Amino acid sequence: MASTATVSRSTQPAAPRRGGRPRSRSTSAWLLILPSVLYMLLLFAYPMVMGIVAAFTGSGGFTMDHWQRMVSDAKFWPAVRNTLLLIVVVIPLQFVFALTMALLLQARPKFSGFYFYLWAVPLAVSDLAAGLVWLSIFADRGYLNSVLTNLGLPTVSWLNYQSTSTMFLAVVLAEIWRATSLVLVIVVSGMQGIPKDYDEAAAVFGAGYFTRLRQVTLPLLRPSLQVALILRTILAFQTFAVAQALTGESFPLLVGETYRWYASLQNPNVASAYALVIMAISMLTAVIYLRALRDQSREVTR
Repeated sequence: MASTATVSRSTQPAAPRRGGRPRSRSTSAWLLILPSVLYMLLLFAYPMVMGIVAAFTGSGGFTMDHWQRMVSDAKFWPAVRNTLLLIVVVIPLQFVFALTMALLLQARPKFSGFYFYLWAVPLAVSDLAAGLVWLSIFADRGYLNSVLTNLGLPTVSWLNYQSTSTMFLAVVLAEIWRATSLVLVIVVSGMQGIPKDYDEAAAVFGAGYFTRLRQVTLPLLRPSLQVALILRTILAFQTFAVAQALTGESFPLLVGETYRWYASLQNPNVASAYALVIMAISMLTAVIYLRALRDQSREVTR
């Protein structure tokens, strides 16, 4: 009996040492994340610090002259207005289209895989190429006016600088075509993670399609919608190439003005001020989205 007890005790695993994880494992973890940390510092933190310094310093030290010059620029407030208006109009439409297409794919119609790849084609097209494609459509002698001429209808100067509404419509349509596929991919991946049992259980208890969509699918899809909303809004603030290809400088946007001050006017200080405005608005929007969607998710779980 004594020998058996001795053997059983000897075969038991030794108790873990106090003091947490071994130092070698902690060192390995730091070594694994070190490349990412260096990447973030070199490509994000350092340019951001240099941009802040450039926006608030001049030849005589600290100054606010660059900000005053930015605000007094004739294109600053139109750029702010156009950028915010583009976001307010484009993003809701993109989410409506992306949700509709994702629900159609969830129903698994015939050739659903082909439809998904077809709708995802704009992801492979660069912003400038997309702008040039839509320029060939909306130009005075473009495809759209050719169709109107063949139908006996009057043509429209869609990209005329005196017609702000048609220019805005052209940019909105081009942005919806170019960027809706990004939201679609995120929403489809989120839908694939929703168990079908929830929807089937709601259907058994008599819930209709729209009730299941509102009470089951959308609450469970909220994390994916949150990611898509934040990402798409930040990218919408960076809209530049499409509008530049379609309208030139007739439809100013914040990123376009940043590029103009840096490349054309050779003033990196004012360009840095523009960049900080874009970053501040993007961060503020992301915080609002996070708080709003987080509060709603808590109400749903309760």
